[in-house]
Amino acid sequence: MTVQIRAEQPADFPAIRDVLVAAFGEDRVADGVERIRESWIYRPATSLVAVSDDVVVGCVMITGCTVSGDAGDRVVAMLTPLAVAPDRQRQGIGAALVRAVLAGAEAAGEPLVVLEGSPTYYGALGFEPARLYGLIFTLPDWAPPDAGQVYLLPSYDRADPTLRGKIGYPPVYE
Repeated sequence: MTVQIRAEQPADFPAIRDVLVAAFGEDRVADGVERIRESWIYRPATSLVAVSDDVVVGCVMITGCTVSGDAGDRVVAMLTPLAVAPDRQRQGIGAALVRAVLAGAEAAGEPLVVLEGSPTYYGALGFEPARLYGLIFTLPDWAPPDAGQVYLLPSYDRADPTLRGKIGYPPVYE
């Protein structure tokens, strides 16, 4: 079965919700995505779906969050959430979605993409511990220490002080 990756469309929203609920086992993430779409952090160009036989089987978004440090606040790209329908997992769909959304972030001129997630899974896709680059996540107690991660894009400048500091989530994530 061929999988196509494309930008999400409003007609996809119910199917995306179904994938999110199935993948995460609860409504919380799906409800959060609906709030994201109504907020300033929504970026339609980097809100993607994976489609197979006209059925949405996965989704990913890049939204915005802030880095707050000595040089002030700066909005940066954040990958959240990534989901694949349970019966389509372990087929490379998630990795393909991540690669596609990172390409979109690069095309948009983003210097980096941050996320909270499995260091094993995302590390295999090129993400690194964010702490190595001066980016500080406040993680839940249950999260692995390096769950706060970063993917550096070509326009990243290590000397840019606005790219170091504490990661802050907009109220839509509450």
